[in-house]
Amino acid sequence: MTAEDSVASKDRVGWRPERLRQQREAHGLTLEEAGVKLRQMAEMAKLKGVPAANPQTLWQHEQGEVYPGPHYRRAYSLLYAATEPELGFRQALPGEDAKFALTPLPEQRNGQHVLAVERALMRIAPGTSEIDHLNMQQRVMDAWKRRHTGGDPHQPVVVLVGGYAGSGKTEFARFLTQLTGWPLLDKDPLTRPLVEALLLAIGSDAHDRHTELYRSQVRPVEYASLMAAVNANVACQISTVVAAPFLAELSDQSWMERLVHRCAAVGVDVAPIWVQCDSASMFEYISHRGAARDAWKLARWDEYLETVDESLRPAVPHLVVDNRMGAAISLADQARLALGAVTV
Repeated sequence: MTAEDSVASKDRVGWRPERLRQQREAHGLTLEEAGVKLRQMAEMAKLKGVPAANPQTLWQHEQGEVYPGPHYRRAYSLLYAATEPELGFRQALPGEDAKFALTPLPEQRNGQHVLAVERALMRIAPGTSEIDHLNMQQRVMDAWKRRHTGGDPHQPVVVLVGGYAGSGKTEFARFLTQLTGWPLLDKDPLTRPLVEALLLAIGSDAHDRHTELYRSQVRPVEYASLMAAVNANVACQISTVVAAPFLAELSDQSWMERLVHRCAAVGVDVAPIWVQCDSASMFEYISHRGAARDAWKLARWDEYLETVDESLRPAVPHLVVDNRMGAAISLADQARLALGAVTV
């Protein structure tokens, strides 16, 4: 048994494992067949950490002996085209649709891809009363349609996707990029070689992300490099999706106002999106991604949580994506898979 499935069912409130068996039987699948399709779905959606999905593991999931880890839950959601509450993995969040329905497989190509995209985009909600979330939803939808029909009534936009480590911000930023075709600037792959070399040069550990040395001498250079790349796209009036924690930046009204004014000067909008997540989900995501830079957080999780304010929000008008318990990423996965089925 791997770390993917190390959590016992008795520790999970609201889990109803019998729903997995009901879904499998409704689709006429044996345990072995369901495992094959789980792997196929995960590979098709290009999920990291494709589950082994052997019959014994699936049987343990269905019997409630082992609670599926995040990669399995995402693959199950794709296989059965359902949300986590619908599959009985957890209780629904307030306002989250938790209707339990058995969905046929495979999907018919009858416009379900459009419905999947719309459903996922509805996770973008207003974080403050001053911002028009429907405009952002429509902007992303129009950009996706433009890739097939041409024409875009909107001016370019810089989408800043922020949130704590493990919140799902990178996955959601990738989803927006795959829909729109806008370039993605992800802080970690963009700046990590620079950051690690700089940390070693000043006598620190390459994976340091928690000391005052990193915060005072390295982090400013890291974000300056990221925003230099953003500014280059802004100067060319190119819509861009930017993924980074932005913990200090989004909560700094002066910093945000300078960015908004700089972009407005060349006819580019700025749309901050905050990805909300709970500490339990963040711990699970961070544990399973296995990044060396997370070692300190995982070893001192309670100490790290003292620096996490789950009520933190940007200090400027912004949008919010509720990814507590993976709610938004599950829908994004299904939308991406639906789009892939149409473009194959």
